[in-house]
Amino acid sequence: MDNFEKKSLEYHSHPRPGKIETNPIKNCKTQEDLSFAYTPGVAYPSMEISRDYEKSFNYTNRGNLVGVISNGSAVLGLGDIGAAASKPVMEGKGVLFKRFAGIDVYDIEINENDPDKFIETVIKMESTFGGINLEDIKAPECFYIEDVLKKKMDIPVFHDDQHGTAVIVGAGVLNALKINGKKIDEIKIVFSGAGAAGIACANFIVELGANKKNIFMFDKYGPLNNNRKDLSKEQIFYSNNPYESLEKAMNNADLFIGVSAGDIVSEKMIKSMNKNPVIFALANPTPEISYYKAKKARDDAICATGRSDFPNQVNNVLGFPFIFRGALDVRAKKISDKMKIAAAQALAELARKSVPEYINNIYNTNLEFGPDYIIPKAFDHRILIYESFAVAKTALRENNFRKNIDLTKYKKNLEELSEDLIQI
Repeated sequence: MDNFEKKSLEYHSHPRPGKIETNPIKNCKTQEDLSFAYTPGVAYPSMEISRDYEKSFNYTNRGNLVGVISNGSAVLGLGDIGAAASKPVMEGKGVLFKRFAGIDVYDIEINENDPDKFIETVIKMESTFGGINLEDIKAPECFYIEDVLKKKMDIPVFHDDQHGTAVIVGAGVLNALKINGKKIDEIKIVFSGAGAAGIACANFIVELGANKKNIFMFDKYGPLNNNRKDLSKEQIFYSNNPYESLEKAMNNADLFIGVSAGDIVSEKMIKSMNKNPVIFALANPTPEISYYKAKKARDDAICATGRSDFPNQVNNVLGFPFIFRGALDVRAKKISDKMKIAAAQALAELARKSVPEYINNIYNTNLEFGPDYIIPKAFDHRILIYESFAVAKTALRENNFRKNIDLTKYKKNLEELSEDLIQI
């Protein structure tokens, strides 16, 4: 057991096991408090809700509560390790929701691999939550599960492994292309990885303007093409790959996005790419090619990884807390494609702003927009203001809301919340 593993196990077990707890937000110190918190006073909000279901948002914490739900079938890089083993990760998501966006979480680990039974279980919990964050569910079942839940539930359902990654990648790609001057509808794009994250990233890049015909995908079995009989319907959409190998596809490519396995891309492959290539090597903990090897092969490359010790970390924490914050605050019924695009554009815009001194102090660097800084840092408190505001504003424009809000007041509220969260 190395020192980091030992410290991690100690972190999760002492002085109390786990990472999250529940705390009351109303006083319960007197007999009167007790009579309000429970019987007989609690009967009055219950009766109000029984007469008007929407009042559950007025008298309970439902409007600020997200269910982080998994069956443990695709946990981080660990695979199908089961529902109980996924709980540390789901608790971790709860920490991030609270720390970065002030959102409360119940983590729910469902010991069920049958997609329809899993769906049935989640649907029955709708009255508890304002939104559902699906997590660490394997492909292709995750596509089916999310699709059905989005159709059958009247609250936002968001599979973060798909869309969270896609939003951050999208923001990075927008800024990388702004730097190298290429047009998104003209570039050649190569993907390694055609699971939940790969397909979602490809779909999102298309939403941002990429030409589907210019996207060439590989999974661990080879190229996605019409000769394959094992492709899911989501993969079939990208089954236009004429290249027999990743190495050949990389020749004259402008953008590489890897969500697959470590050390599968060589320096030779990077050297064969077009001028000013963009490389997103996101396999964790070992990227498809390391940041330093990629930059050594091509000093004109813009590179990103999933690691915090290299520039341009693609980290889902830049997306899901703030997307849900905006969606919850207008009581959106869903998280739409336009809301996700707004989130990516807000992140891209923020990275082009001057960097506050406290960020440079945290990361012991001097950041400015350019090849080594195309994505904001996780502890930039402005993300909440930029991204959540953009998401809420887009939901209002789409008429995807139950609660209309004054956007000027809302921005001020987000600024105040951001200041409060600094203290957590």
